[in-house]
Amino acid sequence: MSAPAAVPVRVLLVDDDPLVRSALTLMLDGAPGVRVVGEAADGAEVPEALHAHSPDVVLMDLRMPRVDGVAATRTAREHAARTGGRPEVIVLTTFDTDDHVLDALRAGAAGFLLKDTPPAEIVRAIGLVAAGEGMLSPTVTKRLIAHVADASAHDRRRSASGRLDDLTERELQVAIALGRGASNAEIGAELHMSVATVKAHVSRLLQKLDLTNRVQVALLVHDAGLT
Repeated sequence: MSAPAAVPVRVLLVDDDPLVRSALTLMLDGAPGVRVVGEAADGAEVPEALHAHSPDVVLMDLRMPRVDGVAATRTAREHAARTGGRPEVIVLTTFDTDDHVLDALRAGAAGFLLKDTPPAEIVRAIGLVAAGEGMLSPTVTKRLIAHVADASAHDRRRSASGRLDDLTERELQVAIALGRGASNAEIGAELHMSVATVKAHVSRLLQKLDLTNRVQVALLVHDAGLT
């Protein structure tokens, strides 16, 4: 008896450029394990689109004329909190040093992609975030944080350090590994834990720190100066 077919990841595209939406639809609908279920031309259309299509992942443009991608990401993550954790958000941007990228990550995006990212990497990123993995490299995180460094950096470090002080030693080890961009399997190998135990630790971290995903944990660790 053959194994049942895997359920495809449901993707919502949010971009004000119809040509970008069309190109992404053509590319993703030809990829195994992914299906575009809807489109939105502005962040203002996101609430209705989430209700209509129940996506697993949203590919979110940052700069849109009425409601930008940061606000729409926040809306999507609030929707996810009410409906069992979906959708995850991947931000699409033209420049990886765009100040709004970090704002979107702090709002709950699971990562970001440049708009010229090769199709195979976009499909891989969608699969990663749908499975609960982050997709933000530590090098990119450091560059983003350095780019937007300002007078509030000291206050952020003090606040982040205070929040991490409440963690157990093991939880802090897992958090620091997340800050380096490690996968669950890599964390398990490093700390001699099963992947299931790593997932349990990540879930406890999110609950304890009142965060929505592992990328936000990584940003907190970076703010605290621990990576």
